[in-house]
Amino acid sequence: MEVLVLASGSSGNAVLVRSGDAALLVDAGITALQVRRRLEVFGRSADDITAVLLTHEHSDHVRGLDVLAKRHRLPVWATAGTWSAMTARSTGGGELSSGRVVAFGSLRVTPIATSHDAREPVALLIEDGRHRLGLCTDTGTFTSLLEHRLAGCELLLLEANHDADLLRAGSYPWPLKQRILSRLGHLGNHQAAEAVDRLRSPALQAVIGLHLSAENNQPEMVLEALHDGVGGAVPVHCVPRTEMLRIELTERPTFERHELPLGQ
Repeated sequence: MEVLVLASGSSGNAVLVRSGDAALLVDAGITALQVRRRLEVFGRSADDITAVLLTHEHSDHVRGLDVLAKRHRLPVWATAGTWSAMTARSTGGGELSSGRVVAFGSLRVTPIATSHDAREPVALLIEDGRHRLGLCTDTGTFTSLLEHRLAGCELLLLEANHDADLLRAGSYPWPLKQRILSRLGHLGNHQAAEAVDRLRSPALQAVIGLHLSAENNQPEMVLEALHDGVGGAVPVHCVPRTEMLRIELTERPTFERHELPLGQ
């Protein structure tokens, strides 16, 4: 299984998960051109995408959807709540529902309800029969449902949005700070570390911190928190908005980091 983190953060999110005959793009929060150029860095093409799966309707997750889906004739899948909040539609796509498994060739996807100020947001459990990964961003709390569904993952891609002290002392307006810190906001570093600790198992091989705030977080703070969460037992990485990351899940995961292409 191959995972390409093409974009992560409030400026846009997009992750490609590929195994066998299937390649799923989770979110399209960057332009279609950016998706194509960033895939090219890894020797991949937008024409290889099987479907687009949306976690929710916020612009940093759907910004490039219309153009990308139309140009490459891609089916789009989202929850009923997410569809209700968007004008975009898709031919050949469908509806996701928390707990209901959907198969895309070699990949099986289980949506999991999250706690965020969107209509019907979800995290995703993605499996190919050999490997199991969890992708969870944009949730204000790590619920018992998420813990149950993501147990036994080899790879965990988890939101580590902010350091609470940096956020409180920063320049954001107080209502925005309250939103981010709320149960419908975003996971901070400490919460991410607690979530990882709850998900520690012999199966876990790596943890990747995503959706880092450029103003209210620092990569070294994320890495320290995640390292504490796993007890130093497995590799931890994070992806700031200026970088991309390729993870290959085999017997032992490998990591390939890239700067964004020029002009991106």
